Amino acid sequence: MSVLLLSAASAFAVIPAASASLPAATSTVADPSTTGAYAVAYSDVTVSASGRSFSARVWYPGSTAGPNAPVAPGAHPGLAFGHGFFQGITQYEGLLKHYASWGFITVTPKSQGGLFPSHSAFADDLNAALTWLTSQNATGGSRFAGAVNTDRLGVSGHSMGGGAALLAASRNPAIKSVSTLAAAETNPSAVTASGKLTVPAQYVGGSADTIAGVADNQQKMYDAKPAPTQLRVITGAFHCGFEDSSGFGCDSGTLARAAQQKLTQGVTTSYLLYTLGADSSMYDQVWGSAAQNLAGVVYTAKP
Repeated sequence: MSVLLLSAASAFAVIPAASASLPAATSTVADPSTTGAYAVAYSDVTVSASGRSFSARVWYPGSTAGPNAPVAPGAHPGLAFGHGFFQGITQYEGLLKHYASWGFITVTPKSQGGLFPSHSAFADDLNAALTWLTSQNATGGSRFAGAVNTDRLGVSGHSMGGGAALLAASRNPAIKSVSTLAAAETNPSAVTASGKLTVPAQYVGGSADTIAGVADNQQKMYDAKPAPTQLRVITGAFHCGFEDSSGFGCDSGTLARAAQQKLTQGVTTSYLLYTLGADSSMYDQVWGSAAQNLAGVVYTAKP
């Protein structure tokens, strides 16, 4: 368990809808824990940017579903998502497909997947993924040409990837929002990185997590982070419950995986829609009474 753990915009104002592309799904699906309105597409790519090169899969809203489909019309928010220690990116397909259905283009690096990953290099890979996506937006003939709202970029990740996302955000002023799942302390420190952030950051954890427990990880990151920030602790949720399946060395909790993932999808999608999608209708589910009283989730926040 200890091996898995160790390796594992400034003001939060509502942006007018005219200034950013809103996912079309926001007008047709009220509950962000359910599937959004977009068809889900993906493409396997080689990311080459900022002196880095690695394989990745991009999940995105498509005009039709499936591999290499055209991107749905509009300019969509971009994300880079970091996997956990020794975890393949396929472990997160449920969540990444969900984000795509709500209009997010998410690049998921396959790098740093071995037994001795570099947390710092993984953070650089997440930033390179966003740099690559920005470049693709301006490249004629690219699948993503004109499809990315480059003013709306964020990072996310699970466990080691969550810690790396915080490191990435502390280095990259282009990142406007961070959302993490069971973020683990990293080397260099994700706690220290949290303290440097001025953009909104969300920490989601599980009360039954025995690998990257809330008290030693997400709580410390939240405490270090200046406002705006929030900590959402899912009662009975476990570390590997944020993934689609469990493997060797995983823990367990009192909450069923499907229930944990539905809650995770709801609290993170509403947050990302509000901070990156400029969807003011999500305010109550992020900062208001709906967030504070959501069954099964303990809410703490510094608005």
